[in-house]
Amino acid sequence: MSIDLLAPYKLNSTIELKNRILMAPLTRSMADDNLVPTQAMVDYYARRADTGLIISEATIIRPDAQGYPNTPGLFTSEQIQGWKKVTDAVHTNGGKIFAQLWHVGRVAHPHFFDGDVLAPSAIGVEGTVPRMRELTYITPKAATTDDIKSLVADYAKAAENAIEAGFDGIEIHGANGYLIDQFLHYAANERNDEYGQTPENMARFALEVTEAVIAVVGNERTAIRVTPGAYFNMTEDSRDKAVFDYLLAELDTKDLAYLHGGIFDDSMRFDSLEGKNTSEFLRAGYKGTLVGVGSYSFETAKEAINDAKFDLIAIGRPLIANPDYISKISNNQPLVEYNADMLSELV
Repeated sequence: MSIDLLAPYKLNSTIELKNRILMAPLTRSMADDNLVPTQAMVDYYARRADTGLIISEATIIRPDAQGYPNTPGLFTSEQIQGWKKVTDAVHTNGGKIFAQLWHVGRVAHPHFFDGDVLAPSAIGVEGTVPRMRELTYITPKAATTDDIKSLVADYAKAAENAIEAGFDGIEIHGANGYLIDQFLHYAANERNDEYGQTPENMARFALEVTEAVIAVVGNERTAIRVTPGAYFNMTEDSRDKAVFDYLLAELDTKDLAYLHGGIFDDSMRFDSLEGKNTSEFLRAGYKGTLVGVGSYSFETAKEAINDAKFDLIAIGRPLIANPDYISKISNNQPLVEYNADMLSELV
């Protein structure tokens, strides 16, 4: 029997979703200058509450996590109250929303904060800050073990703040070349201590953050996004596969809400993953609920879910262009095509 993506889906004993369509995390840089969510953001999320689950735009856990202008935070009382307005609006409209917790690591910039840029190793990236191209990336400081302990604690505190703000759960951003992902790749991690050199050590930070968040919100409200491929600000390395093999096996024991692939195009295949695409690799190594993402349409996602390639689908750009995406899909109405101009406005 064909799986209906628009039918309710029981994520676990705690959370039931209205459908299998998730709103992917979409950075919009629309918080105010204190990184507090705005009324425009309240309206933006509320309009998409008929998706099964909204994953918030990436939200920074502390000041030195920032690498883009006007990205929201979850480390001040004002930010918590700002997000409370968002979650209240989503819940009023019958939706559910997870907070995606974020630290950008070596692509942070001290323009946004006082202090060091932290990363696994003192290896910088070339280029400039998006939307602020006059700012060039700098070489980061290799985080000390005390820095790492502080980071883990701040992820947990941000998770606690998210629950206070009314979020239904947490997605840890462990993907796309940001801090957690930097620890997982040899191109960014040259440490020779307990956080480097071996798969067990390189996965340690990701697992410590996951366990710290679980301790605060529970495993059924904790999820993580990872990118074993998708080398964003990163060089591909065949040794990375062993790191993710180990990480996935460990995550599989945590009984998480879900694991989310972080790929912009899931048709891409990677030599470092033995020719697999992201969803294939994650499904092979992780047996729990898997969220697919990466240029899927509703129809191609339905086919993939019915072929057991993943369980839920995260939709990104089509939901920017179509806040009424679920209604249009349900009624076989044409979708508005996404275009780049839509990034500059909240609709």
